Amino acid sequence: MAEAQEKDNTWVWVGFAIACIILLVVMLKKDETKHLASGAVAASNAEVDAKLAKKHAGIGANKVAE
Repeated sequence: MAEAQEKDNTWVWVGFAIACIILLVVMLKKDETKHLASGAVAASNAEVDAKLAKKHAGIGANKVAE
């Protein structure tokens, strides 16, 4: 009689491990970019743009006055 072969589940476990790693990376990236949705970055960019515009306006006024 033929002996029953045990099924090799190695590739099933490797696939499961890869899927878990991908899921973990996606979850961490989602958490890492959470602050971008709050608008804090947009507010910071607007503040920097306003300061730069004020600085450039001051430089232009000094050159005209000379």
